[in-house]
Amino acid sequence: MQFDDILTRSPLMEAVLRSAHLIAQTDASVLITGESGTGKELVAHAMHAMSPRRQQAFITVNCAALPETLAESLLFGHRKGAFTGADHHHVGLISAADGGTLFLDEIGELPLNLQAKLLRFLESGEIQPLGEAHAKRVNVRVLAATHRDLYAMAQSGVFRQDLFYRLNIVPVELPALRERKEDIALLSQHFLQQFAAQHKLPIATFAKEARLQLQHHAWQGNVRELRNLCERLSILLAGREIAVSNLPLEIRAPVVAASQPFSLPETGVNLEALERDLLTQALERTQNNKTHAARLLGISRDALNYRLKKQVLA
Repeated sequence: MQFDDILTRSPLMEAVLRSAHLIAQTDASVLITGESGTGKELVAHAMHAMSPRRQQAFITVNCAALPETLAESLLFGHRKGAFTGADHHHVGLISAADGGTLFLDEIGELPLNLQAKLLRFLESGEIQPLGEAHAKRVNVRVLAATHRDLYAMAQSGVFRQDLFYRLNIVPVELPALRERKEDIALLSQHFLQQFAAQHKLPIATFAKEARLQLQHHAWQGNVRELRNLCERLSILLAGREIAVSNLPLEIRAPVVAASQPFSLPETGVNLEALERDLLTQALERTQNNKTHAARLLGISRDALNYRLKKQVLA
């Protein structure tokens, strides 16, 4: 996977990829943020492929899937006999990435005790496997990714502030698919072709009205949601034209245009309650990512924080 393999016509996405391309050629730690399904792992792979470490290992760790009792051993390794059941040496995933890149996906799910050990590794370049008397040096570049608001987590003590600032040296924020609507037609056509070839089926195509309907959908699952839809339609409607009636109900449902002016009811509104409801909806829709919630509401992150505190939602 390289940057040229990431399809986009969006100026916003192109700007992000240009920055990521430049950052890739350094050894700086990178925090890749964005909603679920925006392509964070693809960007991480592309950054590794464009780095001086491209010939070395690219090791992916899903921090959300690390078993709590074995997480330290899996990451840092252990000596035989270090604990009950340790009947052989284990090098650990960090050592396995020596000379290459370690991609820590869903870094926000890493337990606090391991966050401290990860910070020590990032600052010293050394790890100490369980049961070892001495630390050993490894040469690993770390890329981390999350869909969560790590800044807010750090402020509330759920995530270590020092680790956040150590990872966030060079942030890369991926836009949601609804913010790069130029890419919906491009990606949907690509996915239909890809799955037709994969399943050895005739290519399905979107009718004009169906393509327009896709533009109006909110795409909460982002590119992953679009990809899954295209695979389903490629199989069920192979070689046919996909009409609006063939789209799932949640995509066919009419959407009120954002530009439509709000009409004040004759009975008036409770402005405080309305603001509170909109803030809550924005946070729920973005899984508490304040950067994206602020963007949905058309305000700055600082303004969002002010309004959350005013409404006692912070």
